[in-house]
Amino acid sequence: MPRYKALIEYDGTAYYGFQRQIEEQPTIQGELEKAITHLAQQPVRVTGAGRTDSGVHALGQVISFDLTWRHGVEALQRAINANLPADIVILQLDQASPTFHPRFDARRRSYAYHIFNAPVRSPVRRFQSWHVRHPLNVDRMNQAASVLLGQHDFGTFGQPPVGENRVRELFRAEWVRDRDLLIFYVEANAFLYRMVRSLVGSMKLVGDGSWTVEDFVAAFRSCDRSRSGTAAPPQGLYLTSVTYGDE
Repeated sequence: MPRYKALIEYDGTAYYGFQRQIEEQPTIQGELEKAITHLAQQPVRVTGAGRTDSGVHALGQVISFDLTWRHGVEALQRAINANLPADIVILQLDQASPTFHPRFDARRRSYAYHIFNAPVRSPVRRFQSWHVRHPLNVDRMNQAASVLLGQHDFGTFGQPPVGENRVRELFRAEWVRDRDLLIFYVEANAFLYRMVRSLVGSMKLVGDGSWTVEDFVAAFRSCDRSRSGTAAPPQGLYLTSVTYGDE
């Protein structure tokens, strides 16, 4: 049976994360499987590159599924999108190798976190960013971010999804200001559970002066989960891309 690889975008506001839930709460995986199963007239399972949490968004999530379809890839993409809710869409669809796995074959993953840094909250941005009222010092936050590059034990900022290995390699960790919007760009070979949100929450403390850069570094090097700042809320987080060996 042919295997397909899809690039998808979604607004995670209304969903309990990507992964299907036992309690039948709405999830991204559940909606995708419902749409594709409707076309196939038989159960179809979807596999994702990353299990984003409740309220987290994606601009470049990757999934795969197996399906026998006789009408061409473009027609399949149109048909699935027609059956998906408005907050989920397939941006690109291709036939893949029968052995392709979106999670295990991934070499790098990239996320962005959005902080709306302004005195007055924005109703329009309330589900797309974290509103922080007090001014944040981006230079100090970037000093903290720079120590994260390379291969380290990130135990302060998360737990491994499986096993006990907490070592990850970061290729990019950078804050960029665009007027009232602060965006943290981070790329790694893999991430621990809640790692990006914990990093952002800790660097926010550096930005508002609650921590010094030295406080952040000490917490990081302790590899002690209790030393992390409070995790940033989910609505500011976006899975932006997944990179594979052929890209």
